[in-house]
Amino acid sequence: MKRIAVILVHPRNPLNIGAAARAMSNFGLSSLRLVKPYDVAFREAKSAVGAGAIMEAATVYDTVAEAIAGCVLVVGTTGGDHRELELPLRRLEAGVRLIKRQPGPIALLFGSEKYGLSNDDISHCDWLMQIPSRPGHRSMNLGQAVAICLYEITRSPLAAPPLTKKRAAAAQVEILRERLEEVLRLSGYYDHTAVAGAERRLRALIKRLNLSQQDAVVWLGILRQILWKLKQ
Repeated sequence: MKRIAVILVHPRNPLNIGAAARAMSNFGLSSLRLVKPYDVAFREAKSAVGAGAIMEAATVYDTVAEAIAGCVLVVGTTGGDHRELELPLRRLEAGVRLIKRQPGPIALLFGSEKYGLSNDDISHCDWLMQIPSRPGHRSMNLGQAVAICLYEITRSPLAAPPLTKKRAAAAQVEILRERLEEVLRLSGYYDHTAVAGAERRLRALIKRLNLSQQDAVVWLGILRQILWKLKQ
């Protein structure tokens, strides 16, 4: 459980942050990361009963990319409504089985209480996970959603041996995207700054390749050589 980081993206209510930290303490997690929390005084939330150390050690980031750097698997949570879901969407119990098989650091992303994860946030994920709540009322309190996900992870037995393939880390994916964007621009294929959603779609394309760390290194080398040639 300690290799799993809970990442709250644009949380609005300090009490929900405290409730999430309390759930993390209940189930043995310690890494809480926040992306631009709405209230800078979140560390004082009284709902973090018994989780003061987690709140004190929580780290704050400006972007999702910074928060997930170093993670080899990024799983987003969503109700599945009002979003362009271009990634696989799995029920909680099915998603947990895959999480428990994946070696290395893992990020669980939870969106803001009002809007959930945006399409840009989702583009950083490898796939999405949904708590099987009632259709027509998918929205759930942030602290409760964190608690339910962590409970399922601790409750579910490991049904299959861990995967041996080391996935490309999120930071490697971002570097690949930046290099590929530069190649596309210099080659005249397209200018990503002029195409709406281009960065998000390119990131999603790379994610779908499911690259290993070794494959990512090879592709970075290939793109580096192409860029060198294009700049001559």
